[in-house]
Amino acid sequence: MPKRKRVQREHTEDWKTIQQYKLWPEQTAYELLRPVVLFGDPAIQRAKETGEPRPTLERKADAFDEQGMVSLFASRPRKQPQETARSLPPDMRQLIVDLRVELPTMSLREIAEICEARFQRRPSHNSVKMVLASGPPPSINTRRYQTWDQIPDPAERRHAVVQLHAEGWSITSIAEYLATSRQTVYTTLKRWVKEGVRGLDDKSRARKAPRVVTMEIANEIRKKQENPLIGEWRMHAALLQEGIKVSPRTCGRIMAKHRALYGWDKQKAPPKPKKEMPFKASRRHEYWSIDIRYIEHHQLPNIKGPVYVISVLENFSRMLLASAISERQDTAAYLWVLAKALRNYGAPEAIVTDSGGVFYSKRAMAIYEALDIRKERIDPRQSWQNYIEAHFGIMRRLADYYLNKASTLDEMKKAHRKFIRDYNCQIHFAHRERQDGRHSPQDVLRGVLARTLEASTLARIFFATEFIRHLDRSGYIRFRRWRFYAEEGLASQQVQVSIYTSTLKIEYQETELAFYTMEWAEDNKHIKEVKNPRLIETGYQSPHLKLWTLGPDEWLLFLKLPDYTARKKPQRKPDVIQLPLLDPDENQREPRLIMR
Repeated sequence: MPKRKRVQREHTEDWKTIQQYKLWPEQTAYELLRPVVLFGDPAIQRAKETGEPRPTLERKADAFDEQGMVSLFASRPRKQPQETARSLPPDMRQLIVDLRVELPTMSLREIAEICEARFQRRPSHNSVKMVLASGPPPSINTRRYQTWDQIPDPAERRHAVVQLHAEGWSITSIAEYLATSRQTVYTTLKRWVKEGVRGLDDKSRARKAPRVVTMEIANEIRKKQENPLIGEWRMHAALLQEGIKVSPRTCGRIMAKHRALYGWDKQKAPPKPKKEMPFKASRRHEYWSIDIRYIEHHQLPNIKGPVYVISVLENFSRMLLASAISERQDTAAYLWVLAKALRNYGAPEAIVTDSGGVFYSKRAMAIYEALDIRKERIDPRQSWQNYIEAHFGIMRRLADYYLNKASTLDEMKKAHRKFIRDYNCQIHFAHRERQDGRHSPQDVLRGVLARTLEASTLARIFFATEFIRHLDRSGYIRFRRWRFYAEEGLASQQVQVSIYTSTLKIEYQETELAFYTMEWAEDNKHIKEVKNPRLIETGYQSPHLKLWTLGPDEWLLFLKLPDYTARKKPQRKPDVIQLPLLDPDENQREPRLIMR
């Protein structure tokens, strides 16, 4: 090979020119440090010439002073030998090929895990793939273990599972290889961990406790079974009366054996005539069903008794028109829900309820009469006649879990609103056979309204008066020379004040804030006395932290304001004589007296 001809160049110290002539990285590193380590030039000057950081030059110069030319080669990374399929041990290569023969569906990564469990070295899945493509021939031609059903010895079956799992096989691969279920593999491994070798053998499933039903008890059941109308529960009760304790299910099982042995037919109960719903609607808004449901198992610490759900259901479509979570079940709470339904959907032809007092209060009956609504009542102890009882059953299954889990009243109301949306939009069992494709209550009602009522008419019928007030910065309103507290967190917001009978209610966007019981003066215009304040816990709490917390009895929820000062009567001013504008002459009249 001919020698490389050297090119003679002009000596220079210009760094850019030197960079053009470099051959090796080590040569560049040396030329970078040469003026510093050979002539003692400042590192900061060399940094300006080359653009390298000054600390880097100083560090490399110190390393050159200590190690010499070796420091220029120390930073050069050494290439690691790359693993290849031929670099794996022969035993591992043979194992990889044999595993693929035993279970062709085994993944490459699982084969690598088995190699790691045996050789403490995990090959890459690419290496496994290369070995399978160009590896040695397999050393086995048959299976090591037969399938689960073909192994006669139960202990040998379970030993195969334990052995394969110890080799690193996964549960899925073991189940596929032995043609059994994954649950069987799990059970075998659990018994091995818990009992060891003793867990490999089968366990006797023979009854260890004495049988409850002896021949004497079975014979006694046969004697009583001569009555074909007796059932398993009545049989259980009859035996218990004689001191024989047998469960109803066991009685039913023994009675079924006797019927099969002696050829007895099971007596069927006489068919009961299907009861017709007395308040089944044939058109929309013909009947509304109303009732109150109790939620006793709640997590609200501030409410000792149950929480009530007041609901209004439309019988034809089964749509929930109005529903509310309430802390009480008085007439005011019921009328609030009824007014919401009437305001949104109009007045129905009839309302169906039970004999609850709130549904037949004087105030409620007067409203029915004023709106020309017929009042219907279900028969005593016949709750099935009210459609809303079936609706409450749906509520128990869909919403009770979330209602009972709520820790605040706001969370409970939020869960209740979600239930209303879901119930009205989901398909209903009563509409499953409709041919028009409308299977949910909302689709069946289709937004049809009943006899509509004006808002002023409802306000006049339900409430004596309704007022709009604004809360001050402390959360109070001024009404009839009284101050009433509502909610500090809604300062400066507009609230609605409703008065009916002797109750004053303050609400904000259909959310109740406070209730007060009032006593009117003789003129029925002025408030004489206020008592029984009730504040409702809402999510509109003030974001500001309080220095201390006061109880309801430690601060004033209501306060009577002083009466207006009587106006003073204007004083009568004395008479004033109008002076003449011009000089009087003999023909001028006398000055006139003017009264002001």
